[in-house]
Amino acid sequence: MAYFAHTDVVPADPWFSDEQGPFEPTVSGDKLYGRGSCDMKGSIGSMLAAVEQTAGTDLREPLYIVLTADEEVGYGGAQQVARRSRYFREMVEGQSNGIIGEPTMLNVVHAHKSTYGFRAVSHGKAAHSSTNKGVNANLAMIPFLSEMKRIHDETLDNSAWQNPAFDPPGISWNIGINDHTPVLNMTAAKSICTVAFRPAPGHDAEALIERSQKAAEQCGIDFERLWTGQPLYTDPTSDFVREVLALSGNEKAQTVPYGTDGAVLTEMKKLLVIGPGDIAQAHTYDEWILLDQLERGTQFFAKLIRQWCT
Repeated sequence: MAYFAHTDVVPADPWFSDEQGPFEPTVSGDKLYGRGSCDMKGSIGSMLAAVEQTAGTDLREPLYIVLTADEEVGYGGAQQVARRSRYFREMVEGQSNGIIGEPTMLNVVHAHKSTYGFRAVSHGKAAHSSTNKGVNANLAMIPFLSEMKRIHDETLDNSAWQNPAFDPPGISWNIGINDHTPVLNMTAAKSICTVAFRPAPGHDAEALIERSQKAAEQCGIDFERLWTGQPLYTDPTSDFVREVLALSGNEKAQTVPYGTDGAVLTEMKKLLVIGPGDIAQAHTYDEWILLDQLERGTQFFAKLIRQWCT
């Protein structure tokens, strides 16, 4: 059995309480508050508690616990695991049952979208705007942004880019722009566009990358790919999924629109996402997880260890 989780968290500014810091785990009522309590150190705590519950039991199969960093900014830790870890090679060759403990309210998730990111940079020349000495970097960026808008709209309107198994069914986009101009009377020396988008399994994301790169080249703009995370997909009718559904008490496997470390752990043929907590609480200014979810997560992970390892 292999359990995967990430230890990094998103920034905690702002945070809802001056009395309780974001990195001071605090129990109030039926909730545990703190940055990462839901996404996803609560899950890690449940898994370690499950290991403690099953301690002293002889293992007939290995139990791997893999804790990564940089999941929130491009799956850096998981990439290193996939490239360099001999234990990961053991998991792949031994066809280990894999669980990514992201918050799903302990529902079984068999598929999630992929993640693509790139940066386009237009270079100009700073000068006083009253002269003709400067070159405004935005003048080259504007037609590039127009093409990005066309691509964005096409993927929302064209049924070929929809996958009804997901909510939302289309591609999710996040397009940012910044020219770092400090004052109004200075031409922009640099304009930067950052783009992240999430295609579903079956979408030809590389075609979108190629079209974006071609548009950048035509506008004289530098283009840099930042990361690529593949979609996660495990056949929901497989014996593996059916077994986890039975052990978790769920009737049907689900999909989610976000990504996990599973985006770069694609050599694992049996991999699902299931963990305590609600993704709706992740990244919030008052992040929390229900204590009941932590307890249920512990009992579920202990059940998996006994089923698969002892």
